[in-house]
Amino acid sequence: MNSRSHQIVAVIGAGPAGLMAAEQIANAGYQVHVYDAMPSAGRKFLLAGKSGMNLTHAEEFEKFIRRYRERSQDLQDYLQRFDAEEIRSWAKKLGIETFIGSSGRIFPVDMKAAPLLRAWLHHLREQGVQFHMRHKWIAYEKSTLIFTTPDGAINIQPDAVVFAMGGASWKRLGSDGMWAAILEQNGIAISPFQASNCGFMREWSAHFSERFAGTPLTNVLATVKSLTGGNLSRQGQFVITERGVEGSLIYALSAELRNQIRANTYAELVLDLLPGKSNARVLDELDSPRGSRSLSSHLRSKLGLHPVHCALLYELLTEAELKDNAVLAAKIKALPIRLDKTCPIDEAISSAGGVDFSELDKDLMLKAHPGWFCAGEMLDWEAPTGGYLLSACFATGAAAGRGVSEWLASH
Repeated sequence: MNSRSHQIVAVIGAGPAGLMAAEQIANAGYQVHVYDAMPSAGRKFLLAGKSGMNLTHAEEFEKFIRRYRERSQDLQDYLQRFDAEEIRSWAKKLGIETFIGSSGRIFPVDMKAAPLLRAWLHHLREQGVQFHMRHKWIAYEKSTLIFTTPDGAINIQPDAVVFAMGGASWKRLGSDGMWAAILEQNGIAISPFQASNCGFMREWSAHFSERFAGTPLTNVLATVKSLTGGNLSRQGQFVITERGVEGSLIYALSAELRNQIRANTYAELVLDLLPGKSNARVLDELDSPRGSRSLSSHLRSKLGLHPVHCALLYELLTEAELKDNAVLAAKIKALPIRLDKTCPIDEAISSAGGVDFSELDKDLMLKAHPGWFCAGEMLDWEAPTGGYLLSACFATGAAAGRGVSEWLASH
């Protein structure tokens, strides 16, 4: 019998990073046991796929890698080795065909996460991977990993470990970040968790909140000043909420907004409500006779603004500013919204922070703990939605899995 089959690897976390690591390790002939605190695997993966399973993105790699901000260099090799084409090929081997959408995002043909996860778990079980659900890792003592289970505590001593327990968002799906304290106690540097791809809070008037909460602002250009200089702009849409703003456009700017709040106690989001029109044209149309029409009616008929855009102007501008067409035109093209804080991290789609890359070698093994590897959102990186989050989870999971196999083979 192959000696590898006697060596046992524990993968802690049954999300995409952990499952990808398990697949790589099982392919190399090792025994793999996957442990997860939740009753079933891939719960966050399934929820993320409810609105359309976005696996990765087809944009050119030079642009793709910049989405990972300060961690682009740290993640580059892993993402190049397990890139969008590799992800599509992997899915196809599981019987899942994919396509590139008009935005460049890559989806399964049926747009669903559940069939992919079922096929993946079936494949892993065929490889001999064993799953232990409702097993929560709570401690490490004298080379022993300790888990709580429905039947009491258990201890295991695997030959290698992959930690892939997620970040600190969506606690109800298993990512509670509690592992950070255990690793810190074992001398591992952990960057503080912060909300990423999240909503932001501000106090609207009762009238505005009651009437427009849940209403989308479509086709606006949003700009945030970066603390490192320059501006970051994105065009798209977001939603007014009872307590602030949320949605894809806000998520794309969340890191800059969060950094502003940390530095200045607030952030300023600047909106161009009419990105297709110049300031001069907006002013010219404002100056056209409006007869007996109200200002709101004039804004809607001449400029094509929607009621929520008009209401936002009334919410944020003074009466004097609304009456001065030059000022009003300028504000329509650059309307500042003050945001006071992020929504709670548990409500965020993802989190920044986690295991610092300085603690890891090129194979994602902890330098201070040979045989311990980390992958996925446990690592200190962040990225926008649109396939980037899953891409890095897949890629780092694959890298950690390869790293385990190579480390065991050499020991």
